[in-house]
Amino acid sequence: MASDTSGRALKKTAPYGSWDSPISNDVVLKGRVQMRNQMVRWDGDDLYWSELRPNEGGRIVVCRRAADGAMSDVTPQGFNARSRVHEYGGGHYAVRAGTVFFTNYKDQRLYRQDPGKVPRAITPDSDIRHADMVVDDRRGRVITVREDHSTGASEPVNTIIAVDALGERDPITLASGNDFYSSPKLSPDGVRLAWQTWNHPNMPWDGSEVWVGELDRDGHVTSKRKVAGGENESVLEPEWSPSGELYFVSDRNDWWNLYRARGEGDEPVSRRAAEFGAPQWVFGQRFYDFHGPDEIICIYSDPVGTRLGRIDLNSGHLEQLELFYTTLANVQVSGHKVAMYASSSTLAERVLVLDLDTLAQQVVKVGNAAHIDGGYFSAPKPIDFPTENGLTSHAFYYSPRNQDFTAPAGEKPPLVVHCHGGPTSGGGPTYPFQYQYWTSRGFALVDVNYGGSSGYGRAYRQRLNGNWGVVDVDDCISAARHLVKQGLVDPDRIAITGGSAGGFTVLLSLTKRDFYSAGASHYGIGDLELFVKETHKFESRYCDRLVGPYPERADLYRERSAIHFADQMHAPVILFQGLEDKVVSPDQAETFVAACQEKKLPCAYVPFEGEQHGFRLDKNIRRAAEGELYFLSRIFGFEPADEIEPVEIENFSPSPRRGVGERI
Repeated sequence: MASDTSGRALKKTAPYGSWDSPISNDVVLKGRVQMRNQMVRWDGDDLYWSELRPNEGGRIVVCRRAADGAMSDVTPQGFNARSRVHEYGGGHYAVRAGTVFFTNYKDQRLYRQDPGKVPRAITPDSDIRHADMVVDDRRGRVITVREDHSTGASEPVNTIIAVDALGERDPITLASGNDFYSSPKLSPDGVRLAWQTWNHPNMPWDGSEVWVGELDRDGHVTSKRKVAGGENESVLEPEWSPSGELYFVSDRNDWWNLYRARGEGDEPVSRRAAEFGAPQWVFGQRFYDFHGPDEIICIYSDPVGTRLGRIDLNSGHLEQLELFYTTLANVQVSGHKVAMYASSSTLAERVLVLDLDTLAQQVVKVGNAAHIDGGYFSAPKPIDFPTENGLTSHAFYYSPRNQDFTAPAGEKPPLVVHCHGGPTSGGGPTYPFQYQYWTSRGFALVDVNYGGSSGYGRAYRQRLNGNWGVVDVDDCISAARHLVKQGLVDPDRIAITGGSAGGFTVLLSLTKRDFYSAGASHYGIGDLELFVKETHKFESRYCDRLVGPYPERADLYRERSAIHFADQMHAPVILFQGLEDKVVSPDQAETFVAACQEKKLPCAYVPFEGEQHGFRLDKNIRRAAEGELYFLSRIFGFEPADEIEPVEIENFSPSPRRGVGERI
């Protein structure tokens, strides 16, 4: 690269989108493991964690670092420690005294793996799934959530059971009769069991309950009582203190805060306008743990990021522990050490151990060890922006950044509007290589936490109730308008992208609104009626709150299904779809594509064999990223620096486009 008289490298001038970037898919995927929604657990001084490996076909492996520092894989080849309870899984293993109990993906049976031995199944070979295990040493059993698909009922039956740890005795049913169960927790003395439960049409973040049951010597529940929760209160993660007091998280005061049961009631531990919990899309999440009888170590989040704190249980005082990370998950304490997953906008996700006495940090494993110079990273900026009905919504904005390039004078960058899934999820200042993939090539990106997102309290989450397909669409457009008004992006080159529920927002935005120049749907919902008829039990009544009861409000479901308005599509769209998806069936994408083909509308379709809801194979992760970049290069009229296998865009030929400026 040329330099000026001072020796400083001169930047090359090239159009936005065409910048050459070291953040390639090969760098992103080589040796990479995914740690999101995985689990960290202590077994004495031995540390266990799980990681998803795209280069091994998306296999989840339980790993171990022994007290002497030796690291090894626990899960042998031929096994995949992944649960399909609720389809999203989580809670896929437990460990005690070196013995690991895990759910194997292929058959969903519960396996016992003793040190140095081959795993062996301890549950029957039937269509029954297991998650969220806790080991009951006293009785030689493993307490677990069971999802039974073998009954022939209209939907699977969920219970909490106790399985014999050797697979020899019949299981004991501990809790049954409700639609869903989660988080079984055994008291330190082994005589009480706490759990979480909820019923249709609630999701656990809408309304749930915490119950406690008394156990006899054989482990049967002799009596039970509700401790907290209800139809309009979300309670989660019951935990027993070392002295046997029950704690839990509740959003009764708008924010998910910590409480403890006292007598026949309960009391707050530490009030704060922050979230000490999150939506339970997966099992096995841990937001707090006990450091002795008088202190809790917790993670809590606000619109800026996630923090680690310690709460004095006598005074309720919350002290923040300073870390160089903005995203934390799955906190676990053993002795004076706490382990967790940690990342930031410049530090890849990792297993981190913190000494609570000295505050010394140790990185155990990094999810992606690739080194990228900071001159190619775009730091997320939290923004608030005005939206419909006089309200304010939130997002994180990433500007284009590449230390080797600058754009021609007067050019503004194209914008990618990212809408997350869920829709009750949320974006934050984490380490999303997929965002830097765009910004280092000259795109601006805005990660929109539209009304309904988590991280801003219960009232903000409820903005979406009855308004899914309205509020999310409005807020994504409002975020883009806000950036256009500030002169930060090109109003004629705005794309929208998202997966699952985010894909729903994408398709609806392209058909019901004349605003975007292009869109990309990753396994998105195009037909709400088909979705509620075909989806799995966990989400089968989700839309009752988000849209309305079905079939009573079938009119709303039709009105908010992009498939019925494909002939009104205002911009080219590309769809990526796993052909084994059980959450959003391939019919959704294929029907939408067929409608576009019939109407001669511009579209592209990229199906993936062997993929489910979310892509786990490295070759498909690469193809989806490159395919979307190629697609936008054709629509926005630039030549990418990368060599990319072309994607066929039907019914499209580049031509001068009407700008969206007048629509802004």
